[in-house]
Formats: sequence, structure tokens, C-alpha cells
Amino acid sequence: MRKVVSGLFVSLDGVAQSPDQWQFAFDEEMGAALANTLETADTILLGRVTFTEWAGYWPTVTSGEDAGFAKWINESPKYVVSSTLDSVDDWSNSTLVWGDLAEAIGELKAGEGKNITVAGSPTLVRSLLEQDLLDELVLLIHPVVAGEGRRKLFADDASLKKLELVSAEPTSSGVIIATYRPMA
Repeated sequence: MRKVVSGLFVSLDGVAQSPDQWQFAFDEEMGAALANTLETADTILLGRVTFTEWAGYWPTVTSGEDAGFAKWINESPKYVVSSTLDSVDDWSNSTLVWGDLAEAIGELKAGEGKNITVAGSPTLVRSLLEQDLLDELVLLIHPVVAGEGRRKLFADDASLKKLELVSAEPTSSGVIIATYRPMA
């Protein structure tokens, strides 16, 4: 069975929103962790906000340092979880998922292929974790306090959810790559 895996940039104060505004370093170890995602996944889950932001950008990238990721994400099947979008036809290989999230994820996990990765989409990650649909959560924890009222990965009133630490690796820039699995 396929796994659903999420990798997110997060600050020390738990912010996952707009990492481009507070992420100060991107080192080789972080690059290797993200490259591992590309090698072990062939299907992408996206929430509405991430889809809307990325659909206008990634299809236009054809050269430069991001060309490899652009090729991968543009060619991979993308499943967009949204209750408000009417269509995802503006980005090739995209399918709109609405309705029963557990049923849709169950069908994806039962299919053939590599892992299913959640790209960005912290709201979707929260929903997947709450419904026991996320198999692995990889946090790239940056040594920075993002503050300034940005949205955190988990709300203050989030339900208790126990996770076990699978691995933790510090990088040369001080980021910790921590991999967690929900406990049964």
C-alpha cells in the first residue's frame, strides 16, 4: 500500500505559512531531503490555496535551477482537495477531489505507484492528520521565529495527536529535518 507523506518548512514558533518570507537558508541536506521526496513519490496532493498559487507558476518554468522540479510536478498526477473550486483544468494532470476525503485518500493509497506527497498545503496536512490519513510528517524546522501573525501549522485549539519520532537530522544551516509517524 502507498503512503501519504507530507514535508513542510516550519519555524520554531510553528509557522508554516509563506516560508519564502522567513526561510533564510537552503542547504545541501535540505535539497537532498526534497530530492528524496521526488524519487519516492509519483502523486501529489494539494490544497486549494497551494494549487491556486502554484498553478500559475510551475507550468511556466522551463529552465533554470527549478526546471527539474517543475518538470516533475507538471508531469505528475495532482489531486486537489477543495470544497470551493469548480475546476482544476488550468494545470495539466490535475484532478479535483471533493466529498469524502477518507474515501478519496483510501482509493489513492490502494492504487499502484510510489508514495503520495502533500505539497505545501498546511490546512490539508492538518485535515489528513486529524482523520488518520497521513502516514508520515517530515518537518524542516528552521531556527527562526517567524511571528508577525502568520498562520501556524497547528491551531492553539488542535486536538491531541501523538506522533513518534522516526528520525532527526541537523543540517549545516541549523535546520532540523524531523520525520514523525502518527501513533496508533
